[in-house]
Amino acid sequence: MFDNNSEAYVGYQDVHSVRSAVSAILKNVYLWMTMALAISGLTAMVVAGNAELMQAIYAGRGTLFILFLVQFGLIWLISSRIGSMSFLTATLLFIAYSIVTGVTLSSIFLLFTTGSIASVFFITAGTFAALSIYGFITKKDLSTWRTYLFMGLIGLIIASIVNWFLASEMMYWIISYVGVAVFIGLTAYDTQKIKQLACACYAESEDTQNKVALLGAITLYLDFITFKIYCITMVILICF
Repeated sequence: MFDNNSEAYVGYQDVHSVRSAVSAILKNVYLWMTMALAISGLTAMVVAGNAELMQAIYAGRGTLFILFLVQFGLIWLISSRIGSMSFLTATLLFIAYSIVTGVTLSSIFLLFTTGSIASVFFITAGTFAALSIYGFITKKDLSTWRTYLFMGLIGLIIASIVNWFLASEMMYWIISYVGVAVFIGLTAYDTQKIKQLACACYAESEDTQNKVALLGAITLYLDFITFKIYCITMVILICF
């Protein structure tokens, strides 16, 4: 009797340890994602309030294109080298990426009032939260969505590049609708994937767990920002 109780207690302790570790990782994912969004938002507000900076950034497409390249370079560097770099370095690069993203999004404050931006933000946040919860609690294997989401993402990138030169309003509508649909799926899919990674690395070192949480935060941050951009694009098309 004593041995059976002891084994049951040890089993309970193991399950409790796993849940605690996974909860800590997921908590960090959403904490760091929220911090990055706050940094981007504050950066966008500061840049939008500086006429000289706005002129330098949006006077031509050259500066904005360079900023996009910097964004891509930072994400590639973090994603591909996070295993070999320190957690502090990865965090600083993520902060740098959040700042650059805030700069590229600063024009939003010139197109809309603060109230309108807040409305779109809360709509996006609510939808994002619902999809993230679904991805976390669903028993369905969302990995089957991967191929379709990847194809949709590639299609969006190609269409966006083509429409950069064509500037077709109809194409903007199609890209916006498809973009919203793709990132609705990606949010749920990525949330489930992050949960699975957190469960798989619960016994790893704290440094490894922190890196997994940081990658998760970057992934959901990108999902949220891109989802919001497509929502704003739809608002612009409707209003203007």
